[in-house]
Amino acid sequence: MRILLLFCLLVISVPADAREVAGVAVQETINADDGTVLHLNGAGIRTKLFFDIYVAQLYLEKPAASVAEVIAAEGKKRMVMHFLYKEVTKDKLVEAWNDGFKGNTGSEDLAKLQGRIDQFNGLFEDVKKGDVIVLDYTPATGTAITIKGEQKGVVPGKDFNDAMLKIWLGEAPVTESLKKDLLSYKK
Repeated sequence: MRILLLFCLLVISVPADAREVAGVAVQETINADDGTVLHLNGAGIRTKLFFDIYVAQLYLEKPAASVAEVIAAEGKKRMVMHFLYKEVTKDKLVEAWNDGFKGNTGSEDLAKLQGRIDQFNGLFEDVKKGDVIVLDYTPATGTAITIKGEQKGVVPGKDFNDAMLKIWLGEAPVTESLKKDLLSYKK
């Protein structure tokens, strides 16, 4: 009887169209502000050493199985990071962003993007366990950065969003396992 009760509580606690990753409910579909439906392309855990840092979720209008398809997609895109670690300072976030941009963007493109990368880095703050960062790309405006439910700013350009997504999906991703998880969409 207790097992049945526990099962019922677990089923009730996660929405029907969600799956759970490291205790975080990950929606299969979400609606953008304008009503556009975005589909979960994949989700996984960003680890560093032996620590779980955040659950990452990639949403696209049309799910894609390859990096090339994700980057080529012209529609809306959303990356969500739900933090699991007790605290990640702004300095650590910026350092990780910069390492990701440098590791996955050619020097010529990096030079063209540097002003926008600096703008992006300037929007961040310390985050704690349970905080969420949302990076929403809209073709007409760029990448909106929302931290803890507050929009901090918008960085223009698809080229910037492509370079940002390569932090997770590029040749030198934050981790290979997370890259694989974010590309786990099955046709």
